Amino acid sequence: MDAKELITLAGEWIEPSLKKVFPEELSDDITVKASMYSLLAGGKRIRPCLMYLFGSLLGCDLNEVLPYATSLEMIHTYSLIHDDLPCMDDDDLRRGKPTCHKVYGEGIALLAGDNLLNRAYEILFKECMSGDLAKIRAASYIASKAGIEGMIGGQSIDLDSEDKTIDTDLLYELQDKKTGALLSAACMIPCFLKEASAEVASQVMEYAMHIGLLFQIKDDILDVEADPSLLGKSTGKDERDHKSTFVTLLGMEEAQSRMNGEYQGCLDNLAALESLGYDIKDLKIITEFLAERKY
Repeated sequence: MDAKELITLAGEWIEPSLKKVFPEELSDDITVKASMYSLLAGGKRIRPCLMYLFGSLLGCDLNEVLPYATSLEMIHTYSLIHDDLPCMDDDDLRRGKPTCHKVYGEGIALLAGDNLLNRAYEILFKECMSGDLAKIRAASYIASKAGIEGMIGGQSIDLDSEDKTIDTDLLYELQDKKTGALLSAACMIPCFLKEASAEVASQVMEYAMHIGLLFQIKDDILDVEADPSLLGKSTGKDERDHKSTFVTLLGMEEAQSRMNGEYQGCLDNLAALESLGYDIKDLKIITEFLAERKY
């Protein structure tokens, strides 16, 4: 399979679950409508794709993985709704469509994000009710990566750093949390559910760290170079908002070099997994796609 086929396969796995996260009797509620507008707006579904591929790699029951992928994509979407609000990044376009607050207003968009986050935790709690410690640890990991020590912590640094020049150490911390945290959850959840060995989990964790930074550096590059119609969101925002990014801080050439280094790190971790007997072919294809993507 090529990357497009793998993403389509993962999409076919996750989409039916995303469509059913709220009961039918709530479908007319304005906040539910706004939540579903953003949740089903498309996108690359990279987080579910990575969870699907690592779940397949480790031999997980993908039906057990699915609620975690669903919850993670809901948390990711909530973060995008809030990130697009005027009080944060103030964006009009997301996934090629008007942002949630442009369609439903700022108040409902705020509630829509809250609604997705809360519902995601309801789904995770349901998985924990059996008392299975592997499932509880997986749910706890998602929660930690979504909070102040993960994504929210990165967003906090990001907002506090506007109109400031920050050093590269803080930039790495910012992006490792803001973007890398949920990508880490996508890769690591199958390790928790399968109770993978420490050796395997270590390689997956290192891969997750590299892919998170690769993804963000590529985003920074695309914010300068990409066609907005292809990217599905506005470009030039980082310069507009005076944000420190890998491009604004290091320049395009050095940013590209560092992204290449993260890509090689991913390949090294996949090679280590292959040496342990795992078929890394599909993950290698997705990794290459993420490094070379145009959107």
